[in-house]
Amino acid sequence: MMVKPEEKFKGKGLRKCRICGSARAVIRSHRLQICRRCFREVAADIGFKKYG
Repeated sequence: MMVKPEEKFKGKGLRKCRICGSARAVIRSHRLQICRRCFREVAADIGFKKYG
């Protein structure tokens, strides 16, 4: 009798914004894990500067 292995969850749907919960356009660099819309709101507070 064969036993099926457990399903592994994977893909972009697992990566969610830690502020709003959206799974779209998540910025993962620098371990931010926030979407680009939330990033624009909090970038100055967490130490990013706008150039250009």
